[in-house]
Amino acid sequence: MISLRYHIVSIAAAFLALAIGVVLGSTALNGSLLSGLSNEKSQLATQVSDLEAERNELNARLSDADAFAGSVGPKVVAGALDKRSVVLVTTEDAAPADRDAVKQLIADAGASVTGEVQLTEAFSDPDRADQLREVATRLQPAGAQFPTAGDPGTLAGALTGSVLLLDKDSAKPQSSPDELAAALSGLADGGFIKPAQDVRPAQLAVVLTGGEETGNGAGDRAATVGRFAAQLDRSGAGTVLAGVPGSAKGTGPIGVVRADTAATSILSTVDNVGSSAGRIATVLALREQLEGKSGRYGVAGNAQGPAPGVNQEGS
Repeated sequence: MISLRYHIVSIAAAFLALAIGVVLGSTALNGSLLSGLSNEKSQLATQVSDLEAERNELNARLSDADAFAGSVGPKVVAGALDKRSVVLVTTEDAAPADRDAVKQLIADAGASVTGEVQLTEAFSDPDRADQLREVATRLQPAGAQFPTAGDPGTLAGALTGSVLLLDKDSAKPQSSPDELAAALSGLADGGFIKPAQDVRPAQLAVVLTGGEETGNGAGDRAATVGRFAAQLDRSGAGTVLAGVPGSAKGTGPIGVVRADTAATSILSTVDNVGSSAGRIATVLALREQLEGKSGRYGVAGNAQGPAPGVNQEGS
C-alpha cells in the first residue's frame, strides 16, 4: 500500500529534478549567449575602428584638397572681377574668418571692397518685422521703385540696394550721398544693422551668412535674410548669397532661396563658404552674375555643382 510519505517524497524528488534541469539548462544557455554576445561585441568594435580609420583618412584627404584649393585660389580667380567693386553684407552668425578670406579673394580677383554692413539679430526677428518694414518704407530714396511685396526682407533689400549698389547699366549711384547716409543711419538707429565707416556703393554684393536657423520663428528669420539677398540682387549688377552647408537646409537662408524658383533664377548661392573651394566658387559666382547668369553651388544635396562651369545640371 502506497503511503502519504511516499507521495510526498515522490513529489519532492520530481521538483528537485526539475530545479536541477532548469539550473543546468540556463547555465548552458547563458554560456552560449554570453559567448555569442562577446563575439558580436568584438566584431562591432572592429567595425567601429575601421570606420574611424576611414573617416580620419577622408578628413585628411579633404584637408589636403582644401589646402591645395587655398594655394591655387588666387590664380584661379585672378582677373575675374578686374576693376569691379563689391560691398559685403554679413549676418551676425557669419564667421569672421570666412569674411576675411572672401575679402582677400575678392581683392585677388582684381576688385575692391567698398565697405561692410552687418545685419543684426533684430533684422530677422519676426517680432521686429513691422518696425523694419516701416523704417525701410520711410527711408525710400526719391525716385526709387520699391516692390509692392510687403515682407520686411524684400523692402529692406530694396532700400539697401538702392543706396549701396550702383545702377547695373550705367554703374552710377542710384541715390545721393545724403540718402545713403540717412538709410544707413535709420537702419542702425533701429538696431537692424551695424555699418562700417565710409561705406560706398558698389556694383556687386556678397551676403555672407552662417548656418541653419533654429528655435521659434526659424523659418521666418531665414526667409527675411533670403528675400533680402534676392531683392539686393535685383537692385544691382549681381549678388551672391554664401553660407555654410547648414544654411542650405529648409530653415536656412540658402535653403529658402533654393526652394523659390523666382529667387534662384536670379540669385547665385554658395553653401560651403567655410572652405577654400567655396570661397573660390563665391568669387566665380560674382563673375557669373555680371554675365546675367546664376547658379546653386557647393556640397549640399540641392546644389547643382561645386562651382560655376563644373558638373552643372542642364546647361
